[in-house]
Amino acid sequence: MRLESAKLLEDIRLAATDAIEMVQGKDYHAFLGSKQLRYAVERCFEIAGEALSQLNKIDPATAQQITDWKAIIGFRNVLVHGYAAVHHDKTWDIAVTELPLLLNEVTALLAAGSHP
Repeated sequence: MRLESAKLLEDIRLAATDAIEMVQGKDYHAFLGSKQLRYAVERCFEIAGEALSQLNKIDPATAQQITDWKAIIGFRNVLVHGYAAVHHDKTWDIAVTELPLLLNEVTALLAAGSHP
């Protein structure tokens, strides 16, 4: 695996880990009630989506091994460009149900890429 690809995967891994840790032990009402938490989780999504977009440009074969890679990039675009259209319930749902899958896939890709 190219060093640049591994760096982008690591950025995704760190952002997903951070977002998962931020929502751990909280419920939707706590998420909704904390602008700081919402902004922090959204920023993690922005980082992960941008890193995946860059990965797709330099190493599409790796990027496309990630489930729903297009939707992840699309969600990043909504957060950045269509922020007024962001639905907090959707953001919460993705954080608690879909980020663990992304984290598992990226971790596996990094592990596979570290072997000759």
